[in-house]
Amino acid sequence: MGKSLTLILGGARSGKSSYAQKLMDESGKPVLFVATATAGDDEMAARIRAHQDSRPKHWTTLEAPVNTGLAIQQAAIEGNVLLDCVTLLVSNVLMACPQPLVEADFQRAVQEEVESLLTAFKRHEGDWVIVSNEVGLGVVPATLMGRFYRDALGRANQQLAASADRVIFMVSGIPMKVK
Repeated sequence: MGKSLTLILGGARSGKSSYAQKLMDESGKPVLFVATATAGDDEMAARIRAHQDSRPKHWTTLEAPVNTGLAIQQAAIEGNVLLDCVTLLVSNVLMACPQPLVEADFQRAVQEEVESLLTAFKRHEGDWVIVSNEVGLGVVPATLMGRFYRDALGRANQQLAASADRVIFMVSGIPMKVK
């Protein structure tokens, strides 16, 4: 695959993570799995455990819910990087913002995270796969915070897609090449 950046998008339960793991496993190279999820409740803790159990045991895991690009650079691990997922990273940034939420500050914080990820990619020798949800295909969120989140994630996905060598959109477990 050569040094490349692949962005995998799709809805919830579309097969994004499984497909990303398959791509990384097929590379035969060491993999740094970058997890952005945090266990805020029992159900999320169970989801995290299921994801952990589905990964090859020889992969290295880095838990980096925020400041993810910097954490990857500091890890200084050789091989490939699988980041799962930008959806939760943007949510974590949102939850870390002071209230009342100022959209411009939130957007700036998300932009800084994306730029940091892209900088880390440029400085890293291996291939990267980044997973993110496509949340712009549904109903307009009813709350202001929901709309801010949807817009910020959409912009982050656009920026990552523009920098990616490949963009894959997952539908019902089937990868569709977008770019």
